[in-house]
Amino acid sequence: MNIFSKKSDLKAHLDNLRTAKTKIGFVPTMGALHQGHLSLMKESMKNNSITVVSIFVNPTQFNNPEDLKKYPRTLERDVENIKTLSKDIIVYAPTVEDIYEGNTKSVAFEYDGLEFQMEGAHRPGHFDGVGTIVKKLFEIVQPTNSYFGEKDFQQLQIVKKMVEKHQLPVKIQGCPIHRENNGLAMSSRNERLSTEARNEAALIFKTLKNAKKKFENQSANEVIAFVTKEFEKHPNFQLEYFEIADEATLLPCKRKSKTKKYRGFIAVFIDNVRLIDNISLN
Repeated sequence: MNIFSKKSDLKAHLDNLRTAKTKIGFVPTMGALHQGHLSLMKESMKNNSITVVSIFVNPTQFNNPEDLKKYPRTLERDVENIKTLSKDIIVYAPTVEDIYEGNTKSVAFEYDGLEFQMEGAHRPGHFDGVGTIVKKLFEIVQPTNSYFGEKDFQQLQIVKKMVEKHQLPVKIQGCPIHRENNGLAMSSRNERLSTEARNEAALIFKTLKNAKKKFENQSANEVIAFVTKEFEKHPNFQLEYFEIADEATLLPCKRKSKTKKYRGFIAVFIDNVRLIDNISLN
């Protein structure tokens, strides 16, 4: 299995493999891999001749230093998980120095307003960090297709916008959310939850499903009030936000329109761990 820690070595290796017909699939991750990540790799392997996976905890997208410090780093286990799919998958596990070359700062990006909603409002600078690292990785790997999970739906829309605005020659593929048996969206952060909290966290998806039913015949504000009250009944949770937004613009739904697609977005704390999820509402 080829594992690279230097971008120069990875680029040289890919240049040797690249032909006019070569399709490269790319799955950028921050490690602590789970079945959701592996499903992205499977999708890449189905549709590309080469699959590259990056494992890199990107410091510039963390607005909370404590969160960065606690983020799980499990490279050896991650590599073993990737091997269960294929030993032909190429792994890029760089250092901060290799990526940022001594200048660990994010570049300012403009995403036509997508960056000001939800995660952007609650995590200042987060999407500048996302844009910075994803653009750098795309320039290193030069993929044909890149795969992102819909759990981070806002991030998926932001990356699509970044690719469009910078005219990058890569197609962004969104893939369905993978869930644990109790409905909790799979996330590397789940590793930090106690067993009890992980079980309790089933409430998040259960509430989202109920919100979807209510949205059929209730207003956005009524559904938001319902979700807020549900979490008030459970003191182990701290609801940061629940918003109903237009999928395309991510702007909050004021009045429902039959021509728009809406999605419910949630961020909630349990065990001092911040979890996000979302659900298509129509």
